[in-house]
Amino acid sequence: MSWWWAGAIGAAKKKLDESDDIAATSKNYQGVALIVGVTGIVGNSLAEILPLFDTPGGPWKVYGVARRPRPIWNSDHPIEYIQCDISDENDAVSKLSPLTDVTNIFYVCWANRTKEEENCRVNSQMFRNVLNAVVPNAINLKHICLQTGLKHYAGPFEYWGRIEQSLEPPYSEDMPRLGVQNFYYDLEDILFAQVAKKEDLTWSVHRPGYIFGFSPYSLMNLVCTLCVYAAICKHEGTPLKFPGTKAAWESYFEASDADLIAEQQIWAAVDPYAKNEAFNCSNGDVFKWKLLWGVLGEQFEVEVAEFNDEEEKVSLEEMMKRKETVWEEIVRENGLVPTKLEEVGNWWFADAGLSRDCPLASMNKSKEHGFLGFRNTKNSFISWIDKMKAYKIVP
Repeated sequence: MSWWWAGAIGAAKKKLDESDDIAATSKNYQGVALIVGVTGIVGNSLAEILPLFDTPGGPWKVYGVARRPRPIWNSDHPIEYIQCDISDENDAVSKLSPLTDVTNIFYVCWANRTKEEENCRVNSQMFRNVLNAVVPNAINLKHICLQTGLKHYAGPFEYWGRIEQSLEPPYSEDMPRLGVQNFYYDLEDILFAQVAKKEDLTWSVHRPGYIFGFSPYSLMNLVCTLCVYAAICKHEGTPLKFPGTKAAWESYFEASDADLIAEQQIWAAVDPYAKNEAFNCSNGDVFKWKLLWGVLGEQFEVEVAEFNDEEEKVSLEEMMKRKETVWEEIVRENGLVPTKLEEVGNWWFADAGLSRDCPLASMNKSKEHGFLGFRNTKNSFISWIDKMKAYKIVP
């Protein structure tokens, strides 16, 4: 049985179940991974999966890089944590250039700015700083995984609905780039130029859609955001209203499980047939929010409001204004990990994702190259909610 099938039923493991699967403390490492963005939604999954005893290319030694101090919910991963601001060239050189044993880079982070021009500048500089610090010094570096996303095809948020020559879904990896600014394109070009300089260095690009996973620090954690919203509704005794449009309520959506994305990236790092390719990454099924919304209500034992398209829509960002003290009460009364509402609730992202239908992407190329991983999205959704509760991020 293929190794990635082992997690197909339940995407997340509860905290107390994880210790049995961690590899022994052998120092005979076959691979040395550098996860840039280790506290992010996919970085956290990579930090859990890479050290496992049966992970391909292992046993792995793992460095994890993030800007903030190490959070408590990440502290039990057997990795070497490096606090580093990669937007600062000097800090990147100081912290990352000594990592001469790195064999694989997993770049799974990004910075969000209002304008795409600024996104291009900031994210390009971050990626260059990492590569300039690591590539010349890591003499055994073999592969670089770059994570982007489906905005490669749909365009940045700034351009949604304003692109003249839009692409027709389902999206496939051979589609041309859009004629607009997109920091994903810039990162790819930086990657290609860097790989061309070093013999035998390979790359892969991974394009997930809406990611279901675990990370209170992620800019795009839809599951965490909806959990916080549901918890606030329950605390205040108000029904759980769907804040999106009729198109989002009734359309087919697809999700990308964070563990699945991590598994695809590890596969691409070790399988010769996956080298120097870009891959979409989704669970392989579809869902409708009109069904999954009921699941969210069940998990938090909160009444689900009937969807009424005649009502004036109020965005989550508007609904959650001045709710900081409510969240503080919920955290205190339930003994949760101390977090601020703006850390765990990314309202702008949820509003953007639930304001329209979801263009679908093809997984044919990934399957044709040998990656057959999948997830049941409903089970994935529930398991990540369970993990949020197990780590006491939400009640």
